[in-house]
Amino acid sequence: MNEVKRVAVVLCIALLSGCSSSQQSDSGSAPEQASSPESAQASGAGLEFETPSAWIKETPSSSMRLAQYRLPHLPEDSEDAELAVFYFGGQGGTVQANVERWIGQFSDPNGSPLADAVKVSERDTDAIHLTIVDVSGTYHQAQGPMMAATTDKPNYRMLAAVAEGPTGPTFFKLTGPQGTVDHFEDSFQTMLDTVRIR
Repeated sequence: MNEVKRVAVVLCIALLSGCSSSQQSDSGSAPEQASSPESAQASGAGLEFETPSAWIKETPSSSMRLAQYRLPHLPEDSEDAELAVFYFGGQGGTVQANVERWIGQFSDPNGSPLADAVKVSERDTDAIHLTIVDVSGTYHQAQGPMMAATTDKPNYRMLAAVAEGPTGPTFFKLTGPQGTVDHFEDSFQTMLDTVRIR
């Protein structure tokens, strides 16, 4: 009788272990994994950062881009937003020159330079100094050979940042329809908080 009880106990333990493994497998489902951020490296720039899973990684459209992500648009917008990461080998101009250039890519609905729809802020993360630009209006998107032509995109917003890394600045530039960029603003700011020296 004792032998029978012992076998029964062993079988129960085996069954419980199987249930536990099944539950662990179920708990590691795709939605939970999809919510985890991805680690990315700014190759050559000496930095790394994490991007949300909702950002779709793409092949960079030019050799000037270290990385490129598509941020799906909201139903009321017709275009996706885009985040591009640039590094120019320690070059790329001063922080102030880039801030002014980004602001200059926007105008108000009447075509006049912007006055009030610009915010510039600064903060530090892991020994990296960040300068962040927030600008809205009509975006004059450069296109064509040598970026000589522009296409006007009304009701657009740009969130851009200069990360002053150990080998020079890395540039993060998010542009897209106002509503879609509004939707992804928190995740953009969270991504900047993860920028660190690799």
